[in-house]
Amino acid sequence: MGHWCPLQPRAVATLFANINAPWWVAGGWALDFFLGFETRSHDDLDIGVLRRDVTAVTANFPGWEFFEAKSQALYRLEPGESPRSEVNSLWCRPSSAPGWSFELMLDEADGDTWVFRRLPTIRRPLAEAIRRTPDGVPFLAPEVQLLYKARLPREKDQEDFERVLPRLTPGERAWLRGALSSVDPQHAWLTRLRETWEDPTGIAFE
Repeated sequence: MGHWCPLQPRAVATLFANINAPWWVAGGWALDFFLGFETRSHDDLDIGVLRRDVTAVTANFPGWEFFEAKSQALYRLEPGESPRSEVNSLWCRPSSAPGWSFELMLDEADGDTWVFRRLPTIRRPLAEAIRRTPDGVPFLAPEVQLLYKARLPREKDQEDFERVLPRLTPGERAWLRGALSSVDPQHAWLTRLRETWEDPTGIAFE
C-alpha cells in the first residue's frame, strides 16, 4: 500500500486555505495542538472533513490522487467521484509523489452538528467539536478525538489519553464519559474519567 511521507499540519493548512468547507487536523496531531506542544513523532497525518463536502474538497487538489482505504485495500477515486458510503477515509498524495501526504477522515454532520458515525445519537455542535490553535489552524476537540481513539486503543492511544485527561475541563470530561458510556459501558477509560482531578488553579473537580 506504499509508504507515508506525511506533510506537516501547517503545510496542509496552506493547501486548505481557500476551501470553503469545514476541515480540521485530527489524530495525534490534534491532541498535540490541544496540549500546545509535540508529544511524540507522528507517522502520518489525519485531516477531517464532512462527508457531504468531500467532493468539493478533492476538487481543490488538481493533480492529486485520492484512494478509498477499506479492508486493507486501496481503490482509486476518479475526479469528481464520491466515496462509497461505507468508506470513512481517503489516502491522498500528489500524483508524482513517492508516498502518501495525508489521510482524509470523513465525518458525518446534521446541519451545524457533528455526528459520531459509530453511534449517531452522540453529537457535538461543530463550533465545539472544532477548535483552533492561536495561529488559526483548526483541530478536532480532544474529547471527540479521544472518543475515536477509545475503540481499540493501542499503546500510543493509551499514552495520549493519560497525557490529555488532566487537561480536560469538567465539561469535556463529562461529555467524553457520557459518550463512551453509550458506546461501551465497560470501557476501561471510564474508571479514570470518574476520578477526581485537580485543575491548574488548584481546584479539585469530578
